Parts: sequence; structure tokens; C-alpha cells
Amino acid sequence: MIQAKATARYVRTSAQKAGLVMELIRGKDVNRALATLRFTKKSVAGDVRKLLRSAIANAQQKDGFGGDVDRLYVSACYADQGPSQKRVRPAPMGRAFRIVKRTAHLTVQVSERPAKVVAVSDGAAPRRRPRAAASRAPRAPKTPKASKSQEKE
Repeated sequence: MIQAKATARYVRTSAQKAGLVMELIRGKDVNRALATLRFTKKSVAGDVRKLLRSAIANAQQKDGFGGDVDRLYVSACYADQGPSQKRVRPAPMGRAFRIVKRTAHLTVQVSERPAKVVAVSDGAAPRRRPRAAASRAPRAPKTPKASKSQEKE
């Protein structure tokens, strides 16, 4: 099974905001993930899309790749916190407010789904497993309801 990953470091967004976008594509096949990122309105989605394309290209370069991109899926994606840039903004009365410009390290890993192995049958009907008798409680026989005219008698 082929696995490939790509990492983008020092992306100018917070790890929390990037993690929200990463959550949308985790576990999806790559074509659906690219379509999802294309129509996501978050600005970091463009960076994640570029990163996903890089991971797909890395998988295609590996030895043993089957050549079918449709079998690739996003097996792992996460955003780690990078270094923060500290800046100072002037505030009233000679004070200063601190501004923290956050960065993130984004990682996307793609894997190849294993080929489905189909067992060849000899043409006979599949055998059914007998049900366990203890799993089902016996039902009580249905008794007909008496009508109102019969109840008076």
C-alpha cells in the first residue's frame, strides 16, 4: 500500500482555523477532497488544496504505485502550531497592545486503497447461516379481540 505525504510549513494562519478545513477532507478520496476544497470559503482552503495536489504528485512518484489516482484517499491530515510573530500596536495614553500573528504547519497524507478481492464462486447458491434459536423469544399466540356486543353477554 502506497503512502505519501506533503507538508507546508509556516503557513500564515492559525492551526485552529486550518484544522477546521482539514476536518472536511479527512478520510475522503482525493477527487472529492479537491472538489470540497474548491468550494470552501475559508482562505486557508487554497493552501490545503495546493498541499493535497503535492501529496498526490508525491504518491505518483513512488515505486509500486498502481497508476490509478482514483484509488487514493486522504488517510491523515492535521495542522500543527508554528512559531508566532509578536508585534506591538500603539494604544491610548502611551500604552501598547500586543498582536500575535500565528503560523501553522500543515500536513496531508494520502494512501492507496487496497484492491478489492472478489472470490470466484462455483455457481452454487450461497449458504445461509442458521439462526440461533435462543436469540429469539417465542411469541404468544394471537387471540381474537372480543367485540363490544360479545363483552355484554
